[in-house]
Amino acid sequence: MAPHPLIQALIDFSAGAAGGIACVLSGQPFDTAKVKMQTFPTMYRGFIHCFVSTFKQVGLHGLYKGTTPALLANISENAVLFMSYGLCQDTVRLLLRMDKGKELSDIQKASAGSLASIFSSMALCPTELVKCRLQAMHEMEAAGKVAKGQRSTVWSVVKTVLRTNGPLGFYQGLTSTIVREIPGYFCFFGAYELCRTTFAHHMDTDKDGIGILPLMFSGGFGGACLWLVVYPIDCVKSRIQVYSLAGRQEGFMKTFLGIIRTEGFTTLYSGLTPTMIRTFPANGALFLAYEFSRKFMMETVGA
Repeated sequence: MAPHPLIQALIDFSAGAAGGIACVLSGQPFDTAKVKMQTFPTMYRGFIHCFVSTFKQVGLHGLYKGTTPALLANISENAVLFMSYGLCQDTVRLLLRMDKGKELSDIQKASAGSLASIFSSMALCPTELVKCRLQAMHEMEAAGKVAKGQRSTVWSVVKTVLRTNGPLGFYQGLTSTIVREIPGYFCFFGAYELCRTTFAHHMDTDKDGIGILPLMFSGGFGGACLWLVVYPIDCVKSRIQVYSLAGRQEGFMKTFLGIIRTEGFTTLYSGLTPTMIRTFPANGALFLAYEFSRKFMMETVGA
């Protein structure tokens, strides 16, 4: 028996939050390296150089800079994303005049995930702006874009945004976030579901019975597909959110074209290596935590 729609939404929300926590705890150092390389591509020769330099200059905690807003970002994003994902699946069924509760195809689930990402972008953008600024603060000071010796805490960044741009300042980079999320999450959910379907077919079982390792691999594969498709857009988003700390930053198209004109197209892929290394453990952990916590809560309410 299906639970009440409100209960179902709360279950999806809570399971998404659990997935967000697992994602951050398993991949934060790689995300820090990604943001540093996106915003200051000429400062580092590659991923290992960035990783080692950060460790030498500011210690291990430097690789975990921005963990608090990253947790807030991922918990809020994934909670809203997976709650919206469930609701958007119902919307897809309604648009296609399917019976409520009928299983969707992998492409239909990918479409629901793409639609759900619009809502999660609204929750993600403010916390990701704070996270990116914290992660790249050392480089901003070294490049002379901001004064040295500033306190770089979550609260100090929040106060700076409020003082200089007001509440709407937290939504700098929103356009590029939405442009990134819509195609990205189509690939994310589509690849995840397709991979699970393939495992289920070869193992002669259903999707829920494929086991932990195939489930984690499916999550990692979905994450890899997402980043390969949207990485240049994410690079532009990071530039807008970090460089706006030093003053007004141009919008998405001007920033995008400016990077290509002055630094070359390959600059848009700076930091891809740590991102691809991170995606399998981080997104594998995300879906493992999501699926198992959701299953536990569904069984608890008798669904």
